[in-house]
Parts: sequence; C-alpha cells; structure tokens
Amino acid sequence: MRLIPPTAARNPGFTLIELMVVLVLIGIMTALIIPELKGTHEEAVLRSSSRELVDVFNLAYSRAVSINQLHRVRLDRHSGRYLVERRASGGETGVHFVPLRDVPGCEGKIDARISISFQKPGEETPEAADRDGIVDSEDGIRAENRDDAISFYPDGTADPGEIVLQDRDGFRLGLRINPATARVRLVELERR
Repeated sequence: MRLIPPTAARNPGFTLIELMVVLVLIGIMTALIIPELKGTHEEAVLRSSSRELVDVFNLAYSRAVSINQLHRVRLDRHSGRYLVERRASGGETGVHFVPLRDVPGCEGKIDARISISFQKPGEETPEAADRDGIVDSEDGIRAENRDDAISFYPDGTADPGEIVLQDRDGFRLGLRINPATARVRLVELERR
C-alpha cells in the first residue's frame, strides 16, 4: 500500500466556491450591461434612415447643379416615402414637376418605425400628425403633402427647412438644410 505524503501538492484547479463566485459576478455584470444595449437597434435604424435621406438630398442637389435644372425632394411624412422630381415645362399646364425614374436612389421609403415631421425654419416640431389623407395614385405621395418638399436650385442654393426623424423610443435626429450652400447637417435633438 502506498501512502500519499501530506506535503504533496494539490491538483491545480478551481473549487466549487470559486466557480460559483465567478458565475455570480458574470450574472451581475450581464444585468448591468443589458439595459444599456436596449434601443441600440432602434438608434441604428434611425441613423440609417437619416443617412438615406441625406444621400437623397445630395443627389437632388448635384443633379440640380450639374444639369442646371430645378430639382426637389418630396416627402410623405405619413408613409415615409420620398421622391426626387425635376422641373419640367409643359404646354397648357405651365410649370410642373416630374419624378426621376432613371436615376438609382431617387425614390424610396424610410423604415416604418421612423416617423417624419417636416418644418420650415422658426416653426416648432408638431407633436403628432394625423394619419388621414388622399393618396395620389400616380406616385403614392399624399395630396395634402405637396408642400413637404425641399427644392434645390441650379445656382447651388436650396429651400431652408428641417426634417425631424424620430424612432419609437423618442430619439430624434434633425436634418437641417443650409439654404445658402444646400448642404445637409445632421443634428441630434433632445429626446421626447
């Protein structure tokens, strides 16, 4: 029979108590971090939608300057649709706008989780807009939203305005159009 001397080294490893302490610490850290991650997906959707609209505004600006023709971006705040249009002269009807169909990115729809409000400089952001309206069958933009457009002129200027995007959690981003340069600036607004 072989006896183990009392001075022999123990097997290296962790005791059950040490493992339990580590698991409890991991649980506490997870409980603290998870609430901070909530809403990151909503914020990512909001930022993605704002970048999409900035790209559309830049497209309208560059087309207006490059082909020397007035362009505008029309927004439907109810459905989230946007459309780039160019100015066209037509016989009896006078001046009107026709949608661009041959240019990629000139029409689309913002994510349904994002609400859009359109305002001119100096106006307050409306709390909520009604959801009723008549849809123009030709382009899907509601008829009462014909004023919800930003025009870009051939001289490199634009109509002043601000588009406020808001997600379901109340986070808001403003897209401010500088009328002198037609550049769009993203501004983080206070949460509602």
